[in-house]
Amino acid sequence: MYEWIKALHVIAVISWMAGMLYLPRLFVYHCEADIGSKQSETFKVMERRLLKAIINPAMIVTWLAGIYLAWAGHWYLSGWFHAKFLLVLVMSGIHGFFARWVKDFAADRNKRSQKFYRIINEVPTVLMVGIVILVIVKPF
Repeated sequence: MYEWIKALHVIAVISWMAGMLYLPRLFVYHCEADIGSKQSETFKVMERRLLKAIINPAMIVTWLAGIYLAWAGHWYLSGWFHAKFLLVLVMSGIHGFFARWVKDFAADRNKRSQKFYRIINEVPTVLMVGIVILVIVKPF
């Protein structure tokens, strides 16, 4: 069963990261759209659907499968796992910010620039690289 849960975990992580890398890119383009325009309304639908149909469920499955794997494999005792867990907590926090910004765009309350979202777009990538290195290399 452990290997099946691990496969599910990897699939969920890939799905979560795909959404976490794409959503801030949508924010960059949404900033260019005039409030009330057809383009702006389309971005609102895309952002909401991406968050609700892909990113949120993928994060939940990632967490549930990951908790099982940490428990069943006794990884929670390892130093590398503690560092990974911290990075996953940060990733989950970024996810929360993204969810709030989807609501801000939906209500036409965005106050941030394209440049801000271009920079934020890199945060999940950096976190993902750290997480993958910790899981594969297990440096400590």
